[in-house]
Amino acid sequence: MDPLDPHASADDTLAESALRPETLAEFRGQARVAEQLGLVLAAAQHRGQVPDHVLLSGPPGLGKTTLAMIIAHELGSPLRISSGPAIQHAGDLAAILSGLSEGEVFFLDEIHRMSRPAEEMLYLAMEDFRVDVVVGKGPGATAIPLEIPPFVLVGATTRAGLLPGPLRDRFGFTGQLDFYATDALVGIVLRSASLLGIGLDRASAEVIASRSRGTPRIANRLLRRVRDYALVKASGTITPAVAAAALELYEVDALGLDRLDRAVLESVCVRFAGGPVGLSTLAMSVGEETETVEEVAEPFLIRQGFLMRTPRGRVATPRAWAHLGLAVPRDTGGADLFSDQDE
Repeated sequence: MDPLDPHASADDTLAESALRPETLAEFRGQARVAEQLGLVLAAAQHRGQVPDHVLLSGPPGLGKTTLAMIIAHELGSPLRISSGPAIQHAGDLAAILSGLSEGEVFFLDEIHRMSRPAEEMLYLAMEDFRVDVVVGKGPGATAIPLEIPPFVLVGATTRAGLLPGPLRDRFGFTGQLDFYATDALVGIVLRSASLLGIGLDRASAEVIASRSRGTPRIANRLLRRVRDYALVKASGTITPAVAAAALELYEVDALGLDRLDRAVLESVCVRFAGGPVGLSTLAMSVGEETETVEEVAEPFLIRQGFLMRTPRGRVATPRAWAHLGLAVPRDTGGADLFSDQDE
């Protein structure tokens, strides 16, 4: 697996279970969201009521699942976990909701991928704590109302713009998770190293954190790769030089770019004279699927100012040329030949 892919692998899921913070006080890097969420939960507990439904949005790997688990822990309530792709029929959702206990936290990951019939059932459940179960088909179909106990829905999405307005409006609190600052990631890496029994100083943690693309999941994954490298190559001792050497072995450079990122930049700058070049052409030139280039490489390259998206295609910035050690050409007018209509 790409060490810089923010999506969770099976290994990540197992490793993260031992590293997740259990309280808002332990949750690092999203101070504003944690404080706001803490007020929502504390106020509801003072009133003796179930808190408002919570929507968490942001790129993968930033802690949406962790926050859902923290909410359940802070409320002292059980947690039920499902995902949008797993709920393709209204009956699937009705079965889950009817089995909830009062005050239970229902975490629905990738909520934007839920089917429309289930989504419409969820509206009523969130607002009135009731679902209508349809029995029969055609003119003889009958809707039987089924009361469900008050619960807390925690929805998570990486694409908040895909959520319909009526669904977004039913959430009482929306938390937007942003990429982490390096200092916050250093603290996360040091905490994870302590929990895993890894000897790690702050300077070495900074090497790992600075290459983690502002994402805790990536930071923890790189920490495990550095641990493995040190065990085999450096008698288990991690120093800044050992950490840097380990990450170079996995093709993660000092700015957090990997093989795919550099291949994309080299293709735009060298093969297509800086662009603009269309997505499908660019993906073909680096031997990857368009979805991989668009969802894995592009967001980081654009965020770091290496790449721009224009109506005619992708264009390299002067920073991209400098990072590759190339001089910025004065005339890239012929690059329009490489643009295509796949934007």
